[in-house]
Amino acid sequence: MYNIIGQALFISVLISFTLSGMALLVSRRSLTRSVFLAGFYADVLDFFYLPLRQIFLKFSDTRVLDKWMSSLKNRAHASAFAKTKKRVILAPHCMRSLDCPAHSTQTGIQCKLCGKCVFTQLKKDAEKYGYKVFIVTGSSFVKNILKMEAADGVLLIACDYEINKVMRALKGKKVITYGITMENDGCFGTKVDYQKVLGVFEDLKS
Repeated sequence: MYNIIGQALFISVLISFTLSGMALLVSRRSLTRSVFLAGFYADVLDFFYLPLRQIFLKFSDTRVLDKWMSSLKNRAHASAFAKTKKRVILAPHCMRSLDCPAHSTQTGIQCKLCGKCVFTQLKKDAEKYGYKVFIVTGSSFVKNILKMEAADGVLLIACDYEINKVMRALKGKKVITYGITMENDGCFGTKVDYQKVLGVFEDLKS
């Protein structure tokens, strides 16, 4: 009896290592090319995220894991996102000007279109493609925003960690997510490649 249990446990561990290893390989490849079964492997990485994060924390950099996972999910979600009708953009307040005159509410920073940072242009361009922009000071704002906005598509502009975190949090919530990674991390002075943003608007337009 114990022998059977031991064998079953060994097989389970072996399958887990094999699946997670394959998923990591596929996610790394997704940075540069389309991959097969992206959605399946994204689910595998979500399931094993916590132990994998500990491994990356010890031997590598957890940002690498989040980068691979967000890239893989973009590959998996792109087609479905292009079919969404009501979309919002969730962008971090760290991209705004240090002397931003806007104030904060329960749905984030209320941009005054002062022209001092990228958000003035982002809001104008986003409206052309059917997006409503929300400038958030943390991922905790996401829940409030989606309660007030019946969105079926959420475009995230953030660091890879925050993109993957929100994607995982919104999994199964009847919204499709897609992420655009910023050029640098930090609490202020962060930037995004705006041409990449415009490219995503065009590629994923309905």
